[in-house]
Amino acid sequence: MNTKKMLFVTKFNELRFDALQSLMNLRKAFYNHVVFLTVIETEKVAMHRGIGYQKQEEVKLKEKANIRFIDWAETLFEQGMEVGVYIVVGSFIGQLVKAAEKEEVNLIVMGRTKKKRFEQFYSGSDITELIKRTSIPILIYSKPQKDRGANIDFKPFDRPMLAADWSPVCQTAVEYLKGLSGVVQRVEIVHVADENELKSTSAMGIQKTRKEVMKKLEKICDALEAVGIDARPHVYIGDKDTEIEKAAIECQATMIIAGAHKNAWKERLIGSIPKKLAEKSAFPVLLISAASKT
Repeated sequence: MNTKKMLFVTKFNELRFDALQSLMNLRKAFYNHVVFLTVIETEKVAMHRGIGYQKQEEVKLKEKANIRFIDWAETLFEQGMEVGVYIVVGSFIGQLVKAAEKEEVNLIVMGRTKKKRFEQFYSGSDITELIKRTSIPILIYSKPQKDRGANIDFKPFDRPMLAADWSPVCQTAVEYLKGLSGVVQRVEIVHVADENELKSTSAMGIQKTRKEVMKKLEKICDALEAVGIDARPHVYIGDKDTEIEKAAIECQATMIIAGAHKNAWKERLIGSIPKKLAEKSAFPVLLISAASKT
């Protein structure tokens, strides 16, 4: 099996080395190469007190990043990992996509970035833009809150929860999970049914709908269990954003996996569930598109 690469994208304040260490169990799935990337965005080294671009500021920021990466790399070398480093100046998403393509990575790990609503409408969120420009799975890392019982042994891929529907992108997510059979302990498969999906207002009719959904979920579970991954089906009803988050809490999941579609303009107008989860969930969120590597 060929070594797989992880692109670890950090601005240091929102994603630190402890986050990377929590992903080291991915080595069981042959992720033995980490590529570090930090992007020094142009505005951070430009227009300092109105006197224009500051080359010395760029050099300073690059060297500070380099010192951090050298320290991180030494620890990874001791663990037998391969390491690459990119410290670049430019647009965040543009440089991220460029590095991901050049290194042919299998997973992008990044923290949350935020834009104001006005900026998102015209330029899109970083997440929307990234989904549009790459098919590589994207893990939006969020450190768990203390009230969820988090501890230093937290590992996002231990007990992921898949927000399941019946689209091709969901099947791609299942195939991705099958490739992690040596990593994942258990998968919770959750479908949130809209109230409009209920075929009857009677108790019997609603239970019939539930059984039909459960059959579909059980097929997904069977596919995962065939490769040695414990999987359990769940049906929720209501607002998808709210119920997915509730399900993750109740199932004691360590991460949410959601399919991501590339209709960026639609997302700017009405939003999307994967994008909302990635930007607001208390859990790490793994976004997988229909063309993702599995």
